[in-house]
Formats: sequence, C-alpha cells, structure tokens
Amino acid sequence: MLVTTTPSVEGHRITAYHGVVSGEAILGANFFRDWFASIRDIVGGRSGAYEKVLGRARDTALREMQEEAQRLGGNAVVGVDIDYGAIGATESMMMVTATGTAVTLA
Repeated sequence: MLVTTTPSVEGHRITAYHGVVSGEAILGANFFRDWFASIRDIVGGRSGAYEKVLGRARDTALREMQEEAQRLGGNAVVGVDIDYGAIGATESMMMVTATGTAVTLA
C-alpha cells in the first residue's frame, strides 16, 4: 500500500475517497530506560533506547492506519501526518498518531 504525505500521487489518479483513517500507539516509559536516558542527557549524545521505542510506535501507528484504509477498500493513503506527544498525569506515556485519507488510486 502506498503511503504518502502529499495530497496526490504523481502519475496516478484518485478514483475514490474512503475517508480519514488513523492509527495510534501509546507506550509506557520504562524506569531503567528513563534512568539511562538521564545519564545520556548529562554526558551528551543520543538516546538510542528512546529512538527505538519511538520507531516501533511510529511503525505501529502507520501499520494500523494502513489496515484501516484497506478495510475501507483503499489501496493508498494520502496526506499522512504523524504526531508525537506525551500523555498521562506525569507525561510518562508516549503517544504516536498517524492520520491520512484512504483513497483508491488508478
């Protein structure tokens, strides 16, 4: 399934719109991951543990969005937007959402 952030696909014609589709992934932060990330913040560098978690969450959200588009009869999703955020009373949960429009391309 083609997934793009653009509203159209060059060389293809949209023949049907099936509606807005979305996928979400909410992940809890792990105490040890947080502790190691805080050490990394002190000494500098990237937090590989968080990057892996965010990558998995993004992949999950995109996969769920594509599955919904397929259930609606689409063969592509256009206008995709991916958002990241922290939720919960202490913002200890990480959320990734992917939204777009399910379409049929010819």
